[in-house]
Amino acid sequence: MNAEIIAVGSELLLGQIANTNAQFLSKQLAELGINVYFHTVVGDNSNRLEEAIKISQSRSDLIIFTGGLGPTKDDLTKETIAKVLGKKLTFDEDALRSIEDYFKKTNRHMTENNKKQALVLEGSKILPNDHGMAPGMGLEVDKKTYMLFPGPPKELNPMFLSYGSPFLLNSLGAVERIESRVLRFFGIGESQLETEIEDLIDNQSNPTIAPLASDGEVTIRLTAKHSSLDTANKLLDETEEQILKRVGTFFYGYNSTSLVNELMNQLKDKKYTIASAESLTGGLFAEELTNLAGSSSVVKGGVVCYTNEVKEHVLHVKKETLDTDGAVSHSTAEELAENVKSLLNSDIGISFTGVAGPGESEGKPVGTVYIGISILDQPTKVYSLKLAGSRQGIRTRTVKYGFYYLLQLLNA
Repeated sequence: MNAEIIAVGSELLLGQIANTNAQFLSKQLAELGINVYFHTVVGDNSNRLEEAIKISQSRSDLIIFTGGLGPTKDDLTKETIAKVLGKKLTFDEDALRSIEDYFKKTNRHMTENNKKQALVLEGSKILPNDHGMAPGMGLEVDKKTYMLFPGPPKELNPMFLSYGSPFLLNSLGAVERIESRVLRFFGIGESQLETEIEDLIDNQSNPTIAPLASDGEVTIRLTAKHSSLDTANKLLDETEEQILKRVGTFFYGYNSTSLVNELMNQLKDKKYTIASAESLTGGLFAEELTNLAGSSSVVKGGVVCYTNEVKEHVLHVKKETLDTDGAVSHSTAEELAENVKSLLNSDIGISFTGVAGPGESEGKPVGTVYIGISILDQPTKVYSLKLAGSRQGIRTRTVKYGFYYLLQLLNA
């Protein structure tokens, strides 16, 4: 089954909101083994939507619509689809009752146009909306499958997971289990990773291997199909083992985890506390950690030491170190990590100093970064990086490298 997603809404074309629905649906459909070949965005115009529907009918087996199911005049998705398919619109009594109950509970007047949200395509399977008013729909006409979802992601996402996915699996007559696993890597580029496992990708069949780069990280999605769940997982295990034999040094976790989540788990497990001294990152490291629940048991505190004055007088970096080696140096990173650990009485001290740009500093080029890590009674380690990109990109990647190096040391 080849799919196409048609998002309806002029606000998408105007750039007022991002089309996150298409991203979500593509990911979910991929896990069901359904290929998505086209994303289309159409404004609130019935003629253009009708044209888009006819084009999609010529090339796709599954056509999914998002948006345009609301109560206003510019919500015209189901009316246009009904016209193209030659279907009537009828009231779904359950949906209408749910809408009426909502207005009663909230003590609000229900205008007549709200009833429009309960209109559904004749003969369609109703997908209940547990988080809003307009229901979704699924139907098959002339060997084409059509699905309609409301636009708000808070309504669409749970509707698809609870009702849309089962509808599709039933339509497919699926007898195979589709299992996916995401492997997460850091410190290796997408091109290098792909080169290391190129033969595995070229010879893939089941499981499939799909690398993807994002935010300085690389992920590999493995997807296996089999009638037996145990066999599908065995196929995933075997392929994962082959991949990690080659690039396992850069592997840090599975599925939806992140570097900061993995680090927080390690710190909690070892009952370690941490303190940070941040120059070029300006507090980003501490912010990422303290965004997580339970961080109060781990994070002792942090100092944003943007100037040499703060480095020297607050964090006690030697004046001779700053005068001789500079603020952006191995020795300054080392002293910052050791001193912040001591001053805040923590188990771990981490420091970040470098040049984020836009111009060089102390004669050192943009992207020069030093990360110092001092753990308990272990020798302090300092990592030197040469990063490229925008100012914010360098700062963000620096923090991620801090998470990554800490994880490596804690897992050693």
